[in-house]
Amino acid sequence: MKIITFLIIGMACLMMLLSVACSPKQKRDPNLIGEWKSTADGSKLNITDKGFMMMKDSPEPEDYFVKGDTIYTSFEGNLPYTKYAIKHLDAHQLKLFTPDSTLVEFTK
Repeated sequence: MKIITFLIIGMACLMMLLSVACSPKQKRDPNLIGEWKSTADGSKLNITDKGFMMMKDSPEPEDYFVKGDTIYTSFEGNLPYTKYAIKHLDAHQLKLFTPDSTLVEFTK
């Protein structure tokens, strides 16, 4: 009887792990993806499904993920993450707080 109980508990845990591991990835906001241009200095920000590239800082794309209203970027998975807080996002306008707490406005 004890073996059956542990077997059922083990199978339930395995099913939970498989359901989480095989679930589809979260979709990115379609308004976020695209090429953005800064209204202040004309620098470009290019956001794709897999990369976050600010032309002014470095032309190399960084990996990123969005959690809540914050974009976390890292170069090739290295820590620490660079945080960009989204103040406003719609189809034509993006306002970001950069890591040094300055507000940068972008248009599409």
